[in-house]
Amino acid sequence: MTSAFVLSVLLAAAIYFACEYFVNGVEWVGHRFHLGATATGTVLAAFGTALPESAVTFVAVVFGKDAAQKDIGVGSALGGPLVLATIAYPIVGLALLLERKRLGRKDACVEVDNRRLSHDQAWFLSIFVVKVGVGLVAFAFKPVLGVIFLAAYAAYLWREMRNDEPVSEEGELEPLKIRPRDSSPSLAWASAQTLAALVVIGIASEAFVGQLESIANGLGWAPQFVALLLSPVATELPEAMNAIIWVRQGRERLALANISGAMMIQATVPSALGLFFTPWLFGHSLLTAGVVTTSAVIILWVLFYRGRVNSWSLVPLALLYGIFAVVVATVTHGN
Repeated sequence: MTSAFVLSVLLAAAIYFACEYFVNGVEWVGHRFHLGATATGTVLAAFGTALPESAVTFVAVVFGKDAAQKDIGVGSALGGPLVLATIAYPIVGLALLLERKRLGRKDACVEVDNRRLSHDQAWFLSIFVVKVGVGLVAFAFKPVLGVIFLAAYAAYLWREMRNDEPVSEEGELEPLKIRPRDSSPSLAWASAQTLAALVVIGIASEAFVGQLESIANGLGWAPQFVALLLSPVATELPEAMNAIIWVRQGRERLALANISGAMMIQATVPSALGLFFTPWLFGHSLLTAGVVTTSAVIILWVLFYRGRVNSWSLVPLALLYGIFAVVVATVTHGN
């Protein structure tokens, strides 16, 4: 089990670094197609940082050899939004508090478009409640609902593209990682880096699912619990690291938009995959994750709806993740 844990950490690191290359490459691809700042930054970056968790779900539910591996996929589909709502947002709040003096901020307020973020929370909540509700009942046409979840993301994406901003300048983009000295890399180089990163993410994700199952067997825990507790924390590293980097640059607007966009992807795309390839039925652990995530998002919606968010108000959301871990661990151990 120790070797499985060490290997899972190494694989999570591989997924993270591959995702960094993917995000960097896809932003240059977007730039070459003259997409605006929202598409190349918020939408594409959110897609890239949500990719590891989505890849784990895809590999588990599509190529899973048994029910245990498919359960890992369903757990990952619920665990991603849980971690983002209860860990990623608090990380932004804490980072802002630590960087407040260096950034020359007079107060601890988060400088974002509160109205837009409140709309994002409301949109996510309406989809997520349906996502959890469907997991509580069994009926024959569940796979059809997967199409509806994909359509919901398409509608969100269309809204974001309508609100797109002017095309960003090349200087705002980091150099292409495989061409660091090239100030204007071609579409071919950007595409090559993006596709190579996708291949690494796919291979590493498949191996990661297998290691999670080994850890679950070794600890005597349900595979879904391991997927809920360990997988998302590892695969949501891109959002967390990007948030810290952007906050240090005084760009919490982009950090929170990235997290919000990633949550929308994870509320829809992995859910659709789960509905297509699994029975999509929730036990106690998954239901607990759904309740905790819903509670966190309601709190976030209230905070942003008020129009003024203090960094201190984001940090306590991490307590909800702690409560979830304790409750689910107790229930799992009791069973």
